[in-house]
Amino acid sequence: MTTQTIATVLGYPRQGPRRELKTAVEAYWAGRSSADQLLAAARELRLARLAELAAAGLGEIPGNDFSLYDHVLDAVMLLGAIPERFDHAVSRLDLYFALARGTEGLEPLEMTKWFDTNYHYLVPELGPDTEFALDPAKVLGEFDEATAAGVVTRPVVPGPVSFLLLAKSVEAGFRPLELLDRILPLYVSLLAQLREHGAEWVQLDEPCLVLDQPGEVLERVDHAYAVLGGAANRPSILVATYFDRLGEAWPVLASAPVEGLAVDFTGPAAANLEQLERLGGLPGKRLVAGLIDGRNVWAADLGKALALAERLAPLAGRVDVAASCSLLHVPLDVEMETVPPQLDGWLAFARQKLAEAVTVARGLADGRDGIGRELERSRAALERRANSPLTHVAAVRDRVGERGAPRATPYAERAREQACALGLPELPTTTIGSFPQTRELRAARAAWRRGALSQADYEAAMRAEIAAVVAEQERAGLDVLVHGEPERNDMVQYFAEQLDGYWASEFGWVQSYGSRYVRPPILFGDVSRPAPITVPWITYAQSLTDRPVKGMLTGPVTMLAWSFVRDDQPLGETAAQVALALRDEVLDLERAGTAVIQVDEPALRELLPLRRADRPAYLEWAVGAFWLATAGVADATQIHTHMCYAEFGDIMEAIVAMDPDVISLEAARSGAGVIRELAGSGLAGAVGPGVWDIHSPRIPPVEELAGKVRALRAAFGARAWVNPDCGLKTRRPEEVEAALANLVAATKLVRAAVNSA
Repeated sequence: MTTQTIATVLGYPRQGPRRELKTAVEAYWAGRSSADQLLAAARELRLARLAELAAAGLGEIPGNDFSLYDHVLDAVMLLGAIPERFDHAVSRLDLYFALARGTEGLEPLEMTKWFDTNYHYLVPELGPDTEFALDPAKVLGEFDEATAAGVVTRPVVPGPVSFLLLAKSVEAGFRPLELLDRILPLYVSLLAQLREHGAEWVQLDEPCLVLDQPGEVLERVDHAYAVLGGAANRPSILVATYFDRLGEAWPVLASAPVEGLAVDFTGPAAANLEQLERLGGLPGKRLVAGLIDGRNVWAADLGKALALAERLAPLAGRVDVAASCSLLHVPLDVEMETVPPQLDGWLAFARQKLAEAVTVARGLADGRDGIGRELERSRAALERRANSPLTHVAAVRDRVGERGAPRATPYAERAREQACALGLPELPTTTIGSFPQTRELRAARAAWRRGALSQADYEAAMRAEIAAVVAEQERAGLDVLVHGEPERNDMVQYFAEQLDGYWASEFGWVQSYGSRYVRPPILFGDVSRPAPITVPWITYAQSLTDRPVKGMLTGPVTMLAWSFVRDDQPLGETAAQVALALRDEVLDLERAGTAVIQVDEPALRELLPLRRADRPAYLEWAVGAFWLATAGVADATQIHTHMCYAEFGDIMEAIVAMDPDVISLEAARSGAGVIRELAGSGLAGAVGPGVWDIHSPRIPPVEELAGKVRALRAAFGARAWVNPDCGLKTRRPEEVEAALANLVAATKLVRAAVNSA
């Protein structure tokens, strides 16, 4: 094993500088291009990425981290873990997208959050009868493609233990990890084939090992890598973990017969250093040290990173420098942006993080003197940021001493006042907030932003869209309406652009799922609200109808989770600042006559620390931020919240403590489990588990929806609401019209049955 330090990364953004992958995939879905055209576009993007990573000076480049939709879905295809309900006779490409998006009459795989990030993965469905069959075409094909271009890559594949732990069981009482010995031979075969094709290293991602794992799981990890490490014909194995500290998994991995470990040393994973030292290091093994934060956009403290690398150097046979995780989670290139002068030198996107890793590796290999200029520039930028008047605003900090508290009046009393004020029927119907963002709507916003559309004409266009959306909901027969959010490009970015302390990039796209990309704003300083944000739009919508229109706000925790947050103060302090800014908006909406206000917190579960020991402190400030944002409203004002695409059991106590009047949650893909959890939780308020999966183009029929509404009524009685899983901005107008008509028709069927009974 060479001892020369190199720089590498565990993965890289897939979409291309201008989201070329999104364009190509959606053209195929729409029938505007062929499979060959899609695959050719994907190949062009892969080769461009390869050339970029090679030019950056990396000593080793990952491969197979490119995906048309999701890397876990790629592993489902690799292992042949296809549920029986899918048609295997179609092309592999169409089968792949059917698993991701469903087809008419066929539900897709469940989607949920990737650990505590805003990336979503597709959940494998496994049972005791699942049959596996290796299909290595993608892995081998992309490896050979890179080799032909002159680069021997390090293929990246989800590890066997994490693949099974991330899966869901299709049979009660069955644990997918029981299938480990069934898939290990497939991994052994894959390793042998990669070796035959010329692979020197393979990266097996095992992020589940940073979670609290019982001894029986660690025994299976030990077994799995004894089998894989003992294979006679294979490349060297790099087991990669990230996002948190390894804890009890350290000794298992350290003793495994593999050649290297990739370990995160940033954020909460900084504790890995002391754990590694106590363990006695990794003598004779390769350590790929995650020293550059792969999840946030702040320029690295190069001096600190190099000092950590120097401390790690004697602990392993070889230490290489990397980002902490795949750079999939950050935008591509800050040089594409017009960065405000006051933020100069503060930011680093994926391309800049490559340079940071290369610089630290060079400093470790050749000494500090060789990177003296880079170290000085880093120190100066950090000093400017620490001393900036933007990061310490006295008027904001004076307010943060206030802490939130639950509403004083019990829910039952509030519910009576709200029933009198709103006059809603049993099983009230509503949507989550957004309506389709049409091409014309996006064009109008873009023209206004570049000055080609006047303020008056822009407002007229938005009001026309609001009027159309209100009319559509009245035709459908919905009970509580929304204004459709035509003025909003994104539920977080829209608010960030109107709050002091935030900056929104123009090209900082990050994949959320499939072809869905978001531009997380950058929270760089103390936060405040200079003026009302949503009040004019909501009051206009309310003027068009006698039915209640919800005020729609994004909650403080979600504002943090879907932003790149500052790393120079505790997250709870930042949450309190955002909550106070939102409370100003909540109270202005109430004063303007808005009787229903929704403060969305879909990311409450997403930010939950991966280690249980860290969770109570997080949930305390997260729930407190919700209380703070909604403090001071009258009992007759109905406070809603919304959560989606997560496992809610871990935060059910926090949801109960939040005490919303109404909560809507994703449930269409995750099935009856959410309903059971809610029914047994002790939650006092009303609940609306989603009955329509809006992430699929499929339009659910009336009887299917009626069955779900009946289940809600049986579980929650008069507290049940009927709504989709999430906002409708990604759906086509004709899909929304048809699905909402079916949703209301299904609800009326159940109401009629209830009334007749």
